[in-house]
Amino acid sequence: MLTPRLKAFLETHHVAYSAMPHRPAYTAMEVAQSLHVPGQDMAKTVIVDLDGRLAMAVLPGTRHVSLAKLERSTGAQHARIAHEGEFRFDFPDCEVGAMPPFGNLFNMEVLVDPQLAADKEIVFNGGDHSEAVRMTYQDFARLVHPRVLEM
Repeated sequence: MLTPRLKAFLETHHVAYSAMPHRPAYTAMEVAQSLHVPGQDMAKTVIVDLDGRLAMAVLPGTRHVSLAKLERSTGAQHARIAHEGEFRFDFPDCEVGAMPPFGNLFNMEVLVDPQLAADKEIVFNGGDHSEAVRMTYQDFARLVHPRVLEM
C-alpha cells in the first residue's frame, strides 16, 4: 500500500500515477521481475551519508552506487552507504528498504542517476514491499527537484 503521505502528496498535486500491487519483494530486481518491468527501469532508493548528512541516491535497479563517483559528483569528502539504524525512524510510515524516492517528504536531498532522468517514466517502491508506483519522470522531477548526477 502506498504510504498515506505519498498518496496525499500526489493527489494534492493532481499527479497521474499508477499503483502497481505485486507479490512481496525486497530488492529492486525482485520487484521488477514481479511487475514484468526491465530491471534498469525500476528505481531503487539507497540512503547514503555524505559528510554526515543523509541523502537519497536513486538509481536503476541493475546498478550499484559508486561511492567514489558520488564523492566526485557531490563534492563530498566522504560518502558511504548509511546503516538501517541511522535512518529507519526518518520514514515512520514506510517499511525499511521500500522508501519512495520523495526526499522532500522526509526532509532529505534526492540524487538521481542520469539514466533514470532520461526515461519517460519512473517506477519505484510506494512505501512497502508489495506495491510500486509508476508515473512520468517529468512529474517526479517537478515535485521532487532532484539533483541529477553520476553515481
